[in-house]
Amino acid sequence: MAEKKKSKSRISPIFKRAVSHLFTKPATTKYPFVRPTLPAESRGKLVYEIKACNAIDFGCGEDFRVDIKAMRGSNCRVCVRDCPAKAIEIVEVDGKKRPQIDLNKCVFCYQCVESCPREAIKQSDLFELATTDKGALVMKPEYKKGASQ
Repeated sequence: MAEKKKSKSRISPIFKRAVSHLFTKPATTKYPFVRPTLPAESRGKLVYEIKACNAIDFGCGEDFRVDIKAMRGSNCRVCVRDCPAKAIEIVEVDGKKRPQIDLNKCVFCYQCVESCPREAIKQSDLFELATTDKGALVMKPEYKKGASQ
C-alpha cells in the first residue's frame, strides 16, 4: 500500500496572514489627526497658578511640627518636600519664593497636586509634551507683565 503524502501549501502562513490583514479593520489609531478621548482621571501637564501659591519661609517648633492651619496663610513648600522625583525646587521671582517645576524629572504622580494646601498646582489633560528643547519643559514661575501681584 502506498502511503499518501500530505501536500504542503506553497503559500507561506505568514503571507496568508499578511493578506488577511488587508481586509480587516486597522489595529492602530489615526492620531494625531483624530484626537483621542481621554478618561477623566488621565494625568497630563501640571498647571501652576502663581498667585495662589505663597511659598515663603515659615517657622516650626523645637519638635519640628508644623501647624496645618498656619500653612494655609504662609504655605510650607509641601510640594517640594513631597515630590518623589525631586522635580520641584524653590526659586526667587520678584522678591518672592515660588516653586519651579521641571517636567523632565516629573513622573506625573500628582503628589504635589494632592499636597498643596492652597491648590496652586492643578492637573490638566494636556499630554502632548514632546519637544527637542528640554528647557521648554521647565515651568518657570514668572509673573505676566501688567498682572497685579
